[in-house]
Amino acid sequence: MALTLVLLLPLLGAIALIAIPGETRVERALALGATVATAVLAVVVVWGRHEVDVPWIRALGVRWHFGVDGISAALVLMTALLTVAVVAHALSGPIPKGGSGSTFLGCILLVETGALATFLARDAILFFIAFEVVLVPMWVLVRRFGDDHVRDEARADAAGRFVLFTVLGSTLMLVGILLLVHHQGTSDLTVLAERHGAGLSRPLQVATAAVLLLGLGIKVPLWPLHTWLPSAHTIAPTAGSVLLAAVLLKMGTYGIVRLAVATVPKGVAELSPLLALLGVVGILWGGLACLVERDLKRLIAYSSVAHMGFVALAIASGSETGLQAALFGNIAHGVVAALLFFVVGDLKEQWGSADLRVARAALRDKAPRFGLALVVGLAAALGLPGLVSFWGEFLALYAAWSPAPGRPVALLRACVVLGAVGLALAAAYALRVARIVWAGEGSEKAEGAAAEPVGDARGTRWVVVMALVVAVVGFGVLPHLLLGLSDSATTGLLSGLGVAP
Repeated sequence: MALTLVLLLPLLGAIALIAIPGETRVERALALGATVATAVLAVVVVWGRHEVDVPWIRALGVRWHFGVDGISAALVLMTALLTVAVVAHALSGPIPKGGSGSTFLGCILLVETGALATFLARDAILFFIAFEVVLVPMWVLVRRFGDDHVRDEARADAAGRFVLFTVLGSTLMLVGILLLVHHQGTSDLTVLAERHGAGLSRPLQVATAAVLLLGLGIKVPLWPLHTWLPSAHTIAPTAGSVLLAAVLLKMGTYGIVRLAVATVPKGVAELSPLLALLGVVGILWGGLACLVERDLKRLIAYSSVAHMGFVALAIASGSETGLQAALFGNIAHGVVAALLFFVVGDLKEQWGSADLRVARAALRDKAPRFGLALVVGLAAALGLPGLVSFWGEFLALYAAWSPAPGRPVALLRACVVLGAVGLALAAAYALRVARIVWAGEGSEKAEGAAAEPVGDARGTRWVVVMALVVAVVGFGVLPHLLLGLSDSATTGLLSGLGVAP
């Protein structure tokens, strides 16, 4: 019952909010109550490892099969808890222009429903359907509630690019799923994972893995399939940016592990050199773009491409440590990106733009709370030891240096060296942002222009930001809290493949 309710509550809440236009206290209470109740139920489901498995479409052999394991547990919790933070943050200020507040909140709950269903689905067809649920509400958030300081054409372009790219990825993912289901005779992801591709020829595994990796790579996104992401992040409201970075991108990397690595491991192994190269190019490309980017939200979007590159490199290693690093890096980036987008979103609300060339008051003097949160987020983004991102990136490089048997050791070690250069680039762009925004130096605006004032974080928004700061530091100091969740699951996923830790 708890597993069923964790999916039904946000869905019913979304339907009620979208069906009743307007913005009243009842609708705000409904949105917050639904997300809080869902978060509580998510904790119950993860703690009890709940599962439901009943027939759904008998003619096709598709089952209504949802469950939680070590691979999805942390993602389920992060999605549920972050949605509470997103709704609370949105309710503490004005709803973005473009439509009714109930529609805005309903779209957030629909995204949560699709994301939770994706992480909990244990049937490949069900996984695809759940994955697609998030596309329309996210399009609405970008198109209707996006930055009202830009032209309508810019919002339409960003939203349209998001849909076109992600639908292309969905089409490729569906082709891969159908190939897999047709040749294995089942869509049950648990059975497919236990078979490890048994009965499939190596060329078929490679073809299936290629289609799945290409489709999911668009959604991650991997370089050079990332071009839709910066514009979507730049235009999206704060809630949309947080959900996009912390939830939607994780659905792509989770799909690679659940659909590709678990079901066609030999195909993924054959393609691991290409996956590693794309990952490391993304690390370097993202870092270089951040060094010259003038829009702060767009800069964080490019940093996401770099961080997802470390996840791709970890998966390419093929080892248990690599898989652990990928899952840990997923959560780490979700928490850090959410923190940065909350802070930058609040600053942009006050400034009217996120242009780094505009002279503004130093956060350390005028808004020390925002300044603290920004510095912690930037320090985590550069992989500073003691903060959450360090473990995902360090373990990714460690795993790639000592990959699973059969992987190209020389190539992966070269990727490790280049990945380390990417860490140096991360330090450079983090210090650049800190110098301009936190210290208030280096503005390119004409001399003598007055710096714009900024109000500090207060009330609910300060609570949300501080909760994320605590998570960044807490998981950095106690990484075993996350690693322990996925330890047995990664061992089971790779068992029978002759893969060393």
